[in-house]
Amino acid sequence: MTAHRTTGDLVTAAAAVAADAVSDDRIARGLAVGDEHCLAAAYRRWGRLVHTLAARALGDPREAEDITQQVFVAAWRGRANFRPERGSLPAWLTGITRRKIADALTARTRRTELAATLGASLEHEGRTAEEPDRVLDRMVVTEELSRLPRVQRDVLELAYFADLTQTQIADRTGMPLGTVKSHARRGLQRMRHSLELAGAGH
Repeated sequence: MTAHRTTGDLVTAAAAVAADAVSDDRIARGLAVGDEHCLAAAYRRWGRLVHTLAARALGDPREAEDITQQVFVAAWRGRANFRPERGSLPAWLTGITRRKIADALTARTRRTELAATLGASLEHEGRTAEEPDRVLDRMVVTEELSRLPRVQRDVLELAYFADLTQTQIADRTGMPLGTVKSHARRGLQRMRHSLELAGAGH
């Protein structure tokens, strides 16, 4: 009986391995033709891989979670460019992940440079005592930007600090133009509301 069960277990395990191999191919081909169930399956199967790559590169688990979501959104929107016969889905996802990581590092550098510029400006204007309110306003705006959800913050930073139009932001991020406009509008509304509350408090 034990031998019979052991043999049965081996057969089941072998079948499971074969099913996994077929499933990978099915997921890849399903995603390529727009099957949302295959997108969900791909996220379950390779989401941890994407998150691990992002976390190692960025050193921030929460930022890695954002990158993971961005990768699978980008994969879904760019599925027409995926060719299962040319390469595996994990390799394609890894390529998207690397690009998203590079974008995140660029954005991080931009924020660091902005903070340094603002600090230098504050030091200079503090010495001359010229227009201190303007410096304070910039500090408040920068602080409020940092409190926004990541996507809203990135859209507004690209608009105001990189001086990009909403169409250019859509091209750079891969987001639809309507989505860019929505994020910009919501981000500005949140900042306005927060600044109004701060003004009322004072």
